[in-house]
Amino acid sequence: MELDYVQIGKRIANRRRELGLKQYKVCELVGVNYKYLSNIETGRSAPSLELIMKLCSVLKTTPNYLLLGISSNEFSAYNSVTAEKISSLSDNNQQIILGVIDLLDKYSPT
Repeated sequence: MELDYVQIGKRIANRRRELGLKQYKVCELVGVNYKYLSNIETGRSAPSLELIMKLCSVLKTTPNYLLLGISSNEFSAYNSVTAEKISSLSDNNQQIILGVIDLLDKYSPT
C-alpha cells in the first residue's frame, strides 16, 4: 500500500482547523517548526511515524484517520483503545511496537 502524503496533509490540516488550532500552536505542542508542518499539510514533506503519533495525540484522532482517512466512527472500540495505549508509550517503545507489527504483517499468511 502506498500512502498519499497530499491527502494525509489535508487530513492533518482539516482536523487542526476543526479543533480551532493555529499551525503555530500545533508546532509548539508536537515540537516541530512552522515550515515543516506547513510542508506536511501541503504534502511536500512526509511526517515520521513518531510525528504522526504526536499529531494524533494533539489532534485527538487516530493514525487510521490521518494515514488512511478512516474516521473515528469507523474505527472499532478495540482499535481505539490500542491506538491510545500506543500513543502513550515512549517513542522508543512505539518504534518497537511498529517493528513487531511489521514483522507480523510480513510473516502472516494471507
